Amino acid sequence: MTAPVLPDEVAVVNIGLPMFAEAVRAQGRPVQHVEWRIPAGGDRAAVRALARLYGDAAAAVDAANDEVVRRLDQGVPHLTAVSTVGEAVPGVEGRMLLHCGPTLPYAEHCDPLRRSMRAAVVAEGWAADVDEADRLLAREDVTLDAANHHDTVVPMASAVGPSQPVLVVDNAEGGTRAFSSVNQGPGDVAWFGRDTDAAIARLRFLAETAGPALRRILDAAGRLDVLALAAQGVTMGDDLHMRTQAATNLLTRTWLPHIADLPDAARRPFADYLAGNHLFFLNLAMAAAKSLQLWAQQVQGSSIVTTMSRNGTTFGIKLAGSTRWHVTDAPPVGDALYYSGYGPGDAAGDIGDSAVLELTGLGGPAAGGSAAVAAFLGGSMADAAAATVGFRAICHGTSTRFTLPPMGFAGTPLGVDVRKVVELQITPKVTTGILHNASGVGQIGAGVATAPVDCFESALHELAARID
Repeated sequence: MTAPVLPDEVAVVNIGLPMFAEAVRAQGRPVQHVEWRIPAGGDRAAVRALARLYGDAAAAVDAANDEVVRRLDQGVPHLTAVSTVGEAVPGVEGRMLLHCGPTLPYAEHCDPLRRSMRAAVVAEGWAADVDEADRLLAREDVTLDAANHHDTVVPMASAVGPSQPVLVVDNAEGGTRAFSSVNQGPGDVAWFGRDTDAAIARLRFLAETAGPALRRILDAAGRLDVLALAAQGVTMGDDLHMRTQAATNLLTRTWLPHIADLPDAARRPFADYLAGNHLFFLNLAMAAAKSLQLWAQQVQGSSIVTTMSRNGTTFGIKLAGSTRWHVTDAPPVGDALYYSGYGPGDAAGDIGDSAVLELTGLGGPAAGGSAAVAAFLGGSMADAAAATVGFRAICHGTSTRFTLPPMGFAGTPLGVDVRKVVELQITPKVTTGILHNASGVGQIGAGVATAPVDCFESALHELAARID
């Protein structure tokens, strides 16, 4: 028998454990490592569901997903009006507050959100002080409901009552309308989990001064193409979630002549508020994203996530074509930078409806174009690009609207596909602020929260059952 002849040169393709590739590389030989993992972490029920959704049902699911991505990518939301929650938002009646995230009884909400609710109750005039507001809320004399149940999205620990101004955004092609509160700005404010006199005063300022000023400005300026400005902001370094400074500046320039025309009593206070609020555009972008997702939500049989929201206690998602929440515990904000004197032990859980942006190609998917976000992801633009690439692995399509100059003007990933999330065990990363979990001091840092996989697995099983 002839002895085998071994090659003089070896080049290796390694699949699976990276240590084997590292050993070959250490010996100076060329090696290509292929990352591979057991589908769905080896969960047999999830693998069976994936087999159905990637098997006979795949063509129908992919077609539905194509339509969802088309709607998210091609809809053109416009800011058409500024009104109040009580006047404009459907289903708001009497003493009702709309809050971020899935619904919970008052006592089960996290400390920052309870503080925001108390501030809102006092600002509405339903209680004389926060202690009385706490008693009203504990007795359920104030109705609490998820803003998402009313086609509305609110950021961080927001809770808004009927008197608060609301941005009205229409997606004409889809026939959908969405709402968001007006951004409260930085500092001593309720959406950061503050229930101080200053936080209550800011809510009253929004109702009495900023809201009417915005209504007057929009009446004079005319409807606003929200995502056209957002797209410019992305090319200027915004991710449109953690950083909206460029888009806010572009909007201020657009509205500047009409701001100058405001009545004397409103002009300077509104200008001071806007000049100090680099996150003003955040709520506009959220309402625009929600209007597209309400349109996408109408598509049946899709595996794309069209709702993703957190209240600091729980984290919930919904799929297109379904009204069912899939809820699990809110995750911590992991990759974080804290203000001096604070750390992970002080942090509340991930909170806010602003993850609506990650489902529309903004936030985490746009991280690769934002030097500001890179600081939270390791410090380099390569780290930021890796976050975008992570989203690309779990998304069905690519945005033609939002492009990233540092990544060769590639479009941002669009349409989080629950099949890919469960198969790869890679979940969305959400750029966000961090609130103190108990003291009421407000924001203590910012970072990136990794969504928990449990709710995506639950949604996968729901879709498989519906298709069966």
